[in-house]
Amino acid sequence: MIQDRRQAVKSLAAPLMLAGLDVGLGAGRAFAAGRSTTVSIQGNAFHINGKPTYPGRSYKGSKVEGQLFTSRMVNCILDDKNPETRGMWAWRDGPWDAERNTREFIAMLPTYRAHGLTSIAFNIQGGSPMGYGWNQPWHTSGYTPDGRLLPDTRARLLKVLDAADAAGMVVVLGYFYVSATPGLADEAAIIRATDEITDLACGYGNVMIEVANECDISRWSHDIIKPARSHELVMRVQQRSTGKVATPLGRLLVSTSFATAALLPGRLLEVADYVLYHGNGLPTPQSVHARAREIRATQGYKGQPLLINEDDHFDFDKPDNNMLAAVQEYSGWGYFDYRQIRERFEDGYQSLPVDWGITSVRKKGFFNLLADVTGSPRP
Repeated sequence: MIQDRRQAVKSLAAPLMLAGLDVGLGAGRAFAAGRSTTVSIQGNAFHINGKPTYPGRSYKGSKVEGQLFTSRMVNCILDDKNPETRGMWAWRDGPWDAERNTREFIAMLPTYRAHGLTSIAFNIQGGSPMGYGWNQPWHTSGYTPDGRLLPDTRARLLKVLDAADAAGMVVVLGYFYVSATPGLADEAAIIRATDEITDLACGYGNVMIEVANECDISRWSHDIIKPARSHELVMRVQQRSTGKVATPLGRLLVSTSFATAALLPGRLLEVADYVLYHGNGLPTPQSVHARAREIRATQGYKGQPLLINEDDHFDFDKPDNNMLAAVQEYSGWGYFDYRQIRERFEDGYQSLPVDWGITSVRKKGFFNLLADVTGSPRP
């Protein structure tokens, strides 16, 4: 594991028949016109098109069937509207171009899926293009301050949702990111943005919602996002989408994510469709085991699937690492990779400009282990 990580600045292919993964239509399933992929939950397992992910698969004695693996591709639809920082994201062969960024990401989706990745996670407001850091002067929010989706963001969002659907992949779609600039003005703007994205997402059967990224961070300025009221927006999305989504449940699957499970409120656990927690603060595989068990023992937990939607601990070549610990706990796991100090363009899926290929040692390590766990071909 690279030691200075935490010192860092805090096309489409035809649908594939993939080894170990079912992308065919389930009998009797309803689909929106032209859609190929639906996600659902049965018990504590994720299903795609009516069948559990990785059907029949186990890895070294641990059940893999029904788990979800994701990668934090948080900036795949992002643009920077700040002319003073936009130049920071130039490629070697040209200036920053949000359309190019999204286009190159979309081109890789079938490849990610072929090697075992069942979902991608990204946010309407993006995430820090420098990895970690509280000072984020760039203007990367996809909303106006009053909560209206920017037209160019909407266009890129729809392209990615369409592409993921065609590739047989699930999207974990985030609405809000704490450091996004410009910020949303007030609670009314939060609600307006929630409703607009929910209505858009209802056109897709492969979308799950992450209302806010790390809603327990103290810097959130809107109480409706914070833990004590986090269930309100989860329920709002569930209710607004009811009867509008062509999936077995008939609505969107909704949760909100936490940096630490210690703050998971029982009221949220009672209503969330799945439990999103982060592995960034879990430095060892033992801490992953402990956190998953802690969540399952928390009052209000009712047996939903667990999903670590971002974790920046790797050690993929070792027999014990955070990803394998999550597999052993029957918890989905998400790869969070950004370009660290002194690293090359090829490194990282969060730092701009992004090389969306499987090109670095770390990316290859993740996809090789993912392929082994899921029974898919290695890249």
